[in-house]
Amino acid sequence: MRNPKILIGLVAAGLLTAGCGSDGSSADSSGGGSAQKALPVAIDGPQKDVRKRGEDNLKVTPAPKQGAPLTEQVEHRLREAILLTAGVAGETSAKCPDGVTQKAGAVSQCVVTYEGAEIPYEVKISDSYREGSIITSYTTTPKKGLLVAKFVYNSLNENYGTESGRTDASKLACEELPVAKAFDWKSDTGYKCQYWNKHANDGKGGYDTLRVTMGTSGPGFEPEPVK
Repeated sequence: MRNPKILIGLVAAGLLTAGCGSDGSSADSSGGGSAQKALPVAIDGPQKDVRKRGEDNLKVTPAPKQGAPLTEQVEHRLREAILLTAGVAGETSAKCPDGVTQKAGAVSQCVVTYEGAEIPYEVKISDSYREGSIITSYTTTPKKGLLVAKFVYNSLNENYGTESGRTDASKLACEELPVAKAFDWKSDTGYKCQYWNKHANDGKGGYDTLRVTMGTSGPGFEPEPVK
């Protein structure tokens, strides 16, 4: 008897930016930017825990056995999908409370957790699926965005640190972000980061503040309007 094969189409949100950093306290600094004091978490380089796609610690083992029920297969793939989104190894779980309905066009609801942050997912079976087919194609869509502190710190470094190629920015820092937290798409997370802009304050230098937002593909940065 042939075991059914599962073809998986993941429609997972990618993060807009990548970044890294390390915890540390910074002293107050003078300057005429939109922030006058250094935020508490200093970002002084890449975050070593931020991983690349395909690395072993971004995989969930053991994988389901060949011929395992579709729901089990989907839950396993969702756990791996959230790790790829997070970019940092962490504790995951996935549950599709009512199972995955294996019918053409059927939509099932699942919840995936990463370090305690819950991300709802929608799982849709391909419209072309035929009952009894040995291949089941489906897509998965996250209904919220995932903010991971280390990923954001790393992203700040990549965009404003020495590796970014910018010559106007230095002294990167952020507020202390949660290890992981879910946010609605297109929302302001309420958290902020900053960099020292040597061109601010009429060339005297000062901190520029960046709002950490949840864009349509993941967390990113937006300049805080000057008041």
